[in-house]
Amino acid sequence: MKDECLICKAPLEYLERDEMMECAICRRMSLSKARCVKGHYVCDECHMNGLNAVLDICLTEKSRNPFEIIEKMMAAPFCHMHGPEHHVMVGAALLTAYHNSGGDIDLSEALLEIMRRGRGVPGGVCGFWGACGAGISTGMFVSIISGSTPLAGAPWGLSNRMTSKALGAIGSIDGPRCCKRDSYIAIQSAIEFVKEEFDVEMESSNIICTHHEQNNQCIGSRCPFRGA
Repeated sequence: MKDECLICKAPLEYLERDEMMECAICRRMSLSKARCVKGHYVCDECHMNGLNAVLDICLTEKSRNPFEIIEKMMAAPFCHMHGPEHHVMVGAALLTAYHNSGGDIDLSEALLEIMRRGRGVPGGVCGFWGACGAGISTGMFVSIISGSTPLAGAPWGLSNRMTSKALGAIGSIDGPRCCKRDSYIAIQSAIEFVKEEFDVEMESSNIICTHHEQNNQCIGSRCPFRGA
């Protein structure tokens, strides 16, 4: 087994129902279904400690390729193999590549907004809500670039169609979850969607995963990013 628990490196387990747990780092109490087999629980906020580094990466980035941008985030110390940080990272990489490809947004304000929204999507939603946070992040991205609100017309539809497209592609692979795989699939879905709906063409890449050795649940040859 590779390292999973941020405290003791033991494997994680998921409970049948929420239990009140104390975060082993900040000592705050909150409800959760997830902990390691030795009983350690780390809250989402502590799991995302250091996430503000996303702003530094994105605001100095010139690439039009969201895959290149998110790989720099994945290589940063704040990013783990799995975790809710990906719910921010996908949207942030897309916003940056969209801006660098000619998209008309205030990148600084847009990044702050994706940080606020993405932090609100808990870890584990892929299995418990039926909606992977990486896919949801693409909907947030389109909502931001289109100026959508709950009362909007076309932007409201675009945002929901983006999320649907990403989640459909993610779900077609089956599980278990892999935050890296799901992030790549979500980004590819968004590149295609933005070209069709916004006439902005971001660059893409032929991704070969370099993270699979750290994933205890890697699906191997079923993953579209494992290469030959």
